[in-house]
Parts: sequence; C-alpha cells; structure tokens
Amino acid sequence: MDLSTSLVRCSAVKFVCRWFFASLLLAALAPGVAGQQKPTVTQTTDNAEPNVTPSVTPSVYSRQPDEGAPNHSGSVLRLESGDLVEVGVYNVPELTTKARVSTKGDIYLPLIDYVHVGGLTAEEAEGLVQKRLSDGGFVKNPHVTLFVDQYASQGASVLGEVARPGVYPVPGQQRLFDLISAAGGFTEKAGRSIAITHRDQPDRTITVPLTRNVTDDPESNVPVLPGDTIIVHKADLVYVVGDVGRPSGFLMDSGHLTVLQAIALAGGTTRTANLGGARIIHRGSDGLSETPVELKKILRAKAPDVKMQADDILFVPTSTGKVIAGRAMEAAMQAATAASIVAIP
Repeated sequence: MDLSTSLVRCSAVKFVCRWFFASLLLAALAPGVAGQQKPTVTQTTDNAEPNVTPSVTPSVYSRQPDEGAPNHSGSVLRLESGDLVEVGVYNVPELTTKARVSTKGDIYLPLIDYVHVGGLTAEEAEGLVQKRLSDGGFVKNPHVTLFVDQYASQGASVLGEVARPGVYPVPGQQRLFDLISAAGGFTEKAGRSIAITHRDQPDRTITVPLTRNVTDDPESNVPVLPGDTIIVHKADLVYVVGDVGRPSGFLMDSGHLTVLQAIALAGGTTRTANLGGARIIHRGSDGLSETPVELKKILRAKAPDVKMQADDILFVPTSTGKVIAGRAMEAAMQAATAASIVAIP
C-alpha cells in the first residue's frame, strides 16, 4: 500500500467518525427540540390582528378576575353606605387606611381623594383604587387589598310579634329560627306565618308557614340574607269575656270561629250569665260597634250560629247586676285587654 492510498483511507475514517458523533449529538438534542411548541396562531379576517395563544403555563401567583364575594345563597355582596372598609397597598404601609362609605357611596383615600365604590364588590373596588394610584403616578404597579370590616347592611330586621323587634347581624350562614331566637322568640300573639322580603327583591314577599312546634317542620327554617326584613304576623284573635268559665283570647289560625265554638273554648257560660244580653263588639274602620247575639237560642239550636271576625269580642254579661248603657262596651274592652291568649289546637 502506497502513501497516497493510506491518506485517502485516513480521511475516510475521519469523515465517518465525524458523521457518527454528529448523529449522536443530534439524537441527544432531538427531544428538547421536539418538546418546544410554537405559539398557536389563528388567522383572522379583515385587518384584525391574529389571535396568538402562546403555550405558556400561567403563574400560580397570577390573580384571576373575581365576580365578587358570594354569600351563602350565591348572591354577591356589594359595598353600600355605612360599610367600613380597610384599604392597604403592598409595600406602602403609609397608605393603609380605614374609611366608611359615605351616603353618596364614596370613600376618602390618601393621594387619590374620593373614590366612588358604592355598588361595587370588594374586588371591583380594589381594581378601581389600583387604577387611580397607577394613573396618577403615585405608586408603580400597585397591589391593593380592600377588606370589609363591617357591612352596615349585613343585618336583618326582625319585626312584628317577637319579644325584641330590631336589627340583628347576619354573620356567615344564618337561618330564620336563629334570628327569631336572637329577637327573644315569638310573643303569645304570634301567628303561624312569617313574611320575608329580600333587599334585592323589595317587591316580592315570601311567606313561610309555621307549625305549632317549629322543630317539626325543618323546611320552614329557611336561610336569611343580609338586608332581609322578617315580619312575624299577628294571629287573628277573638276574645270571650264576661260571665264564662275561662275568659280568654283565642287564636284564629284556621280563619273560622263561631260564637258557639268560642263559648265552648271559654269553658261555657256560668249559672249567673245573662244569655239574653250577650253581644259581639267589633272594631271596624268607623270605630267600635255592638251586635246583639241570641246566645240562649244558639245554645238551644233555635237560632243559627254566628261567625266571628278577627279581633271580635264576645261579651257575656252577668244577670246579678244591671248592665249600664254605654258601659258594657268599656267593660268588655277592659276584660279583653286583661284576657290571656289561648292557642286553638
């Protein structure tokens, strides 16, 4: 083998070796190159810019837009007059302040003056304050937090036949019976229905029926929202006073009660009762009026029974004394006022 032939063979060997190592290098780099994805480009029409969606994983610290803090019913709580808020700016403790929303829906903050936040959620108010700080050049890339210390509208009004009517706070998840309990419970004149009006639906009233024992009907223990108005209706009452066994007031939840039924509930008449002088005292739009009742004939089934209306007073005088004209009504009213209330089973 001559010298020229040896040189050719060496060059060939070097070329093969270089090609082999280059192939190995490309094979090692191929997975990394293949793993890089190009942005997805969606071509649009007209002069609109193409929609470029890069394949980039969002940062775990990025904050997505929030539609507001929902309460337990799903409705969104919004800032209103009287609410107390605390506003802070990250890394700028000098701008931390507490402010109460004015009657116009504004809060006063350092540097940016008054900001209208009425009707906004806490998240929307944060964004507005951030924009004002940034646009004014006061803070570069501000991060604002707004915490509601107190929702002035977070209470519910409990009115009607409860021991202590008033406005009671509704923190967290509260239900109807929680508020009734906070208001001291029902009075003896409470009826068997409760009206609830939501703040965001003032023209719509929800009627909640009640059983004699509220624990027997858990479905009546409905959720209560901030701003609700709860009215415990007064039961329809009739009073039986005078010469009867048990002068009392009786709840008319069924809506129907006759003279005979009322006398039976009152324990009947006594021996000294003047059955011919019985009368119903009714309070109408024109004041009080008296209607004679043929009680003796009704008891003997010789006269039709008489239906009573809410707040009627059935007065049975005594035969041992004279009923002075004009004083019977006064005596009946006084007796009805002092009468105890009895619920009809």
